Amino acid sequence: MRIAVLVDVHGNLPALEAVLSRLEDQGGCDEIWVLGDLAVFGPYPRQVLERLAALPNKRFVQGNTDRYLATGRRPPQQLVEDESQWSGMISLLEERDANFLWTIGQLEYKWYSFLSELPFQQRLDLPGYGSIVGVHGSPVSDEVGIWAETTDSDLREMLSGTECRLLVCGHTHRPLDRSLDEARVINVGSVGLPLDGDRRAAYGTLDLERGECEVALHRVGYDVESVIDKLTELGHPAVDWVGSRLRLAASPK
Repeated sequence: MRIAVLVDVHGNLPALEAVLSRLEDQGGCDEIWVLGDLAVFGPYPRQVLERLAALPNKRFVQGNTDRYLATGRRPPQQLVEDESQWSGMISLLEERDANFLWTIGQLEYKWYSFLSELPFQQRLDLPGYGSIVGVHGSPVSDEVGIWAETTDSDLREMLSGTECRLLVCGHTHRPLDRSLDEARVINVGSVGLPLDGDRRAAYGTLDLERGECEVALHRVGYDVESVIDKLTELGHPAVDWVGSRLRLAASPK
């Protein structure tokens, strides 16, 4: 059995199409798990949702930005450390809110309903292997990610009660392969907005056979500049914020 894992597409249709094309070249898969953050930031929110919804044998998880779209909540405001940061707070909040409002304006009601109804996690129990659990951030929250710097004690607390052999996740936009006690944690990276210094779209495959799981993390290139050009053409309110991250594959300091 092969499971493809995609996460953090963020409205980036060219990146998604590149991943799906490469996956087909690799022989396809039995299931596709899409672990949240589907529409916000990129120029193609509706098209991404249409493409994902049309996939066969898919499972979805709700990400934090999907939840923000569905509930009207917004990301937590950054803590202000000095007066210079405070002076720019209004423009940051305006850009943040305009970003979500723009995305909502691209979506029909059916996609609001779709995002609202996405589950927090997916679970697959495989005889001879054990349980695979998929979440967006971590088992405790869609806003709490698992990082390379996360301590063993914190990770052990996050995994407590989850009872899985393999946890697949996203949210940090950075690939990760980490084992602790009897569990393995895989972050496949971001399809549409990588932040690990590599602009190429990221995804993962899980090949399960004879009670074992072979994990592979993949990268595939696509035309990043065309996505930024589309943001500009559409008058996206956060084109500079999104564009800089697409170009750098990092969060600018």
